[in-house]
Amino acid sequence: MTQQKAQQALSPLRQQIDAIDSQLVALLAKRAQVTAQVGIVKQEFALPVYVPEREQALITARREQATALGVSPELVEDILRRMMRESYQTQESGFVCCGEVGAKVVIVGGDGALGQRFASLFTRSGYVVNTLGPDDWQDAEAICANAALVLMAVPITLTEQLIHKLPVLAKHCVLADITSVKAKPLAAMLAQHSGPVVGLHPMFGPDVTNLVKQVVVVCHGRDQAQYQWLLTQLNVWGAELAEKSADEHDHAMQLIQAMRHFSSLVYGVHLADEQADLAQLLQLSSPIYRLELAMVGRLFAQNAELYADIMLSSSAMTQVLQRYQQRFCQLLQLLESQDKAGLMAQFGKGQQFFGDLAEQFLQESKHLLQKAADSR
Repeated sequence: MTQQKAQQALSPLRQQIDAIDSQLVALLAKRAQVTAQVGIVKQEFALPVYVPEREQALITARREQATALGVSPELVEDILRRMMRESYQTQESGFVCCGEVGAKVVIVGGDGALGQRFASLFTRSGYVVNTLGPDDWQDAEAICANAALVLMAVPITLTEQLIHKLPVLAKHCVLADITSVKAKPLAAMLAQHSGPVVGLHPMFGPDVTNLVKQVVVVCHGRDQAQYQWLLTQLNVWGAELAEKSADEHDHAMQLIQAMRHFSSLVYGVHLADEQADLAQLLQLSSPIYRLELAMVGRLFAQNAELYADIMLSSSAMTQVLQRYQQRFCQLLQLLESQDKAGLMAQFGKGQQFFGDLAEQFLQESKHLLQKAADSR
């Protein structure tokens, strides 16, 4: 009887919720129509898909409105950010051409996953895309003739070799690469081509849905004014550009990429050798440990040769990892000797180093962990 009364009391409330949810869906559809129109205007005037100032202003205003209405501003921000991600995709059907419409773009390695991703972007922006694959080198001169851009999108181990194999390019042609190391490929391009040269490193893989908020590192080579259209094109696609020298880039990548990949490799191999029960680890893991395990497992879903090449790409990487091993052993000794004060002192060193960023990372990770928990 109590159950029946509860259902009777809940039924009209649930009907109201269903009606409100239906209105929300209708509003989302209306919003999508407007954002599609925004995309058309942006294409017409060569405006970037992602405008951080506009996004932040919108979120700030809606958070203030939510607070005034007694609604959680965090909830409103989560909803807004999810809607924005969707709207960025609706604005990606086509892009304005920041170079010459119909200009030829040659992608060396265009049949690879990342090469195909860039081929799609250039095609949707009005360029004519040609690919230069392993079996096409006998026709390389004809393929590259009158190209506005030749983009190297080949494995790290082949990049310098294939740069030197390129035919003589037109003086106006931009020669660029998207390799994850920069100093040697950039030097090779400067030696091979007398025209405009730029090194690029997209800090993402081919599985990204769009380039919004994705970082592309830019290492300037020669004649920046002549390849500015390419940088503008990246902005229009939504990418954020980070300008670094080739040496600065390569040093940072030792810590961002190679060292992180190696640490994940060691952790994953250790779990395998320990014959860990992954199902049990997942069952017992809180969102933060599940997320960490997911990041390690993600590595093993990738191409082994690619990641081996990244880890082997720098001769200085061995020295970096040796210093890491030394510090690991030093802290392990503190653990073995039950030196709590020593461990806390090392913790304090980390706290001092991260400073205010530690609190920022704490807040960012809270959002990530909540999303991880919601997906279970």
